[in-house]
Amino acid sequence: MVSVLVTGSSDGIGRETAATLVGLGHRVVLHARDAARAGQALAAVPKADGVVIGDLTSLSQTRELALAAGPCDVVIHNAGLGGGLQERTLTDDGLELLFQVNVLAPYLLTALMPRPSRLIYLTSGLESQGVADLDDLQHERGEWNGMQAYSDSKLLDVVLAFAVARHWPDVISNAVDPGWIKTKLGGPNATDELPKGADTQVWLATSDEPAATVTGRYFKWREDLPANPAAYDVGLQDGLLDACAEITGVKLT
Repeated sequence: MVSVLVTGSSDGIGRETAATLVGLGHRVVLHARDAARAGQALAAVPKADGVVIGDLTSLSQTRELALAAGPCDVVIHNAGLGGGLQERTLTDDGLELLFQVNVLAPYLLTALMPRPSRLIYLTSGLESQGVADLDDLQHERGEWNGMQAYSDSKLLDVVLAFAVARHWPDVISNAVDPGWIKTKLGGPNATDELPKGADTQVWLATSDEPAATVTGRYFKWREDLPANPAAYDVGLQDGLLDACAEITGVKLT
């Protein structure tokens, strides 16, 4: 049995992942952004070990979430926002919303939580279209394009996973594209069912097969695939860590 925190597990892929892990006999801590969604999460996965609450659009709540979650064997960074924003939106922290939720929050949780044995960062196949510009991580320049900003954030999730794998060789850290899954985020035209979208994360979290215990890799449906070439750039990896540390005041050590 392993203990697993699944962020964003009140619905969609996160809830399916949590429910599958519980069904396999593992200890699962759910996460929701507020009390109402926490109740929904526990109602859907009643055998979960508990639920922690924290809104990832808030740096202070993300810090509190890291403390509340405590030590886990595995952390699955599932929570994220899609690319449907019609205009650049700032959080109460004054940060661009997609960057804060999709990139900065998993960075901060990674840096603050006790170091787990395995880390899994959800990305998207659109990471292949992402651009990682360390000088404009929050899209302050040029015309806003929500899907491009989303793609960029998903590339940065892969960069983060690979950076952690390199800096923490004792931790298995990978990125997962779950596919185009039929969820609210996936939209009405999505082609793949929820169990398929959760399967790779469950496998990476629990399996001791050699194929599941590699690190610094990009997976889709249990297949080890090449990621956007930018993700392998060590300078970009360290630049992202430095930028996140500067914004949050928390350095990944």
